[in-house]
Amino acid sequence: MFPFKIAQNRAALLVATAALAAASPALAQETERGALSVEASWTADVIGPVSGGVTRQAEVLDNIDIIADLDLGKAIGWDGATLHGYLLSNNGGIPNDNAGTLQGIDNIEVARQGARLYELWLEAPLGQATTVRAGLYDLNSEFYANDGAGLLINPSFGIGSELAATGPNGPSIFPSTALAVRLSHAWDGGYVRGAVLNAHAGVPGDPDGVDLDFDSGALVIAEAGLTGNLRLSVGVWRYSDDQDDIRDVTPGGAPVQRTAQGVYVSGERVLAGDAASTQVTGFFRAGVSDGDTSPFKGGWQAGVLVERVLKDRPDSAFSVGVQQGYLSSKMRANMAGGGLDASNAETGLEVTYSDRLGDRITLQPDLQVILDPGGESGADPVVVLGLRVTVDLF
Repeated sequence: MFPFKIAQNRAALLVATAALAAASPALAQETERGALSVEASWTADVIGPVSGGVTRQAEVLDNIDIIADLDLGKAIGWDGATLHGYLLSNNGGIPNDNAGTLQGIDNIEVARQGARLYELWLEAPLGQATTVRAGLYDLNSEFYANDGAGLLINPSFGIGSELAATGPNGPSIFPSTALAVRLSHAWDGGYVRGAVLNAHAGVPGDPDGVDLDFDSGALVIAEAGLTGNLRLSVGVWRYSDDQDDIRDVTPGGAPVQRTAQGVYVSGERVLAGDAASTQVTGFFRAGVSDGDTSPFKGGWQAGVLVERVLKDRPDSAFSVGVQQGYLSSKMRANMAGGGLDASNAETGLEVTYSDRLGDRITLQPDLQVILDPGGESGADPVVVLGLRVTVDLF
């Protein structure tokens, strides 16, 4: 069974945005001058378990991205400054309900469907090599990210689960970001950047909208790295306000408050070839956290991306990735209390291939195998098949 529901709010969002860009003389003029760039894409996934899992049923889900960047140097003479806007709309099923994993199986799955203003930030230069960003900002766009993992669909390859599972509403990542200020300084061969983000994520389109009170404190994150053919980075993060312990409670029954914090490292290197031919890139990263405030105490991901697999097809790409999300001792104790035999980690393997058909359509079949799904030792492996279709709208 392949349930599909056409999202009317998505069509309205797309039509309204395109009409705005076309109808506004000011925006049209900036586009002609090269100051404004607008791109939009529609992604649809059909995905579900074919072996193991809770139920063997495929779900259809989709995602619309509309991204606009205004070069303020070309528009008003503010050299080096950029205004960035990102509209996001998601609809469809929740395939992980069928798979029953802890880390998910599809990186466009959301718990609450609808349209959102995903990002809206201003970036300005501070000298020759330093920039500041302020506004609604996705921390995973610049922190804890590997370009070499970008083709993989499993959410664990987007950001480590030990960080993704934190915060009162999740950290400032897909699908809801938070108000933030980011400072970045780069030099030949390296960079250092840091950000302070509202600990409570929320954007226009979420029930409560943007949180302006900062009642939950802030998430502080910093990363330093080397660039070039070999890219290495190390990052640290910490919440300013204590978070609920997932197991320990006070004598009155309230969760004990703990400090949520962690550290991660990542690396990426071109192993063979170059951009003009078949290029092979390897990546690796690992992270650990306090283990008190989320189900995960750490994890790692590694894999290979092969671009231009077929020399006469420049958009062909193949990727394989392996990952583990390690359960904290408190999560395992909670599972044991519920009568489950908890494993040390949930482990996943993903293999995927992507290629463009014509000028606008990309097809991507995907295979995933999840061991100890849901963190349950001895549970039948889940085998997931999926197909992603991406259409470049403009």
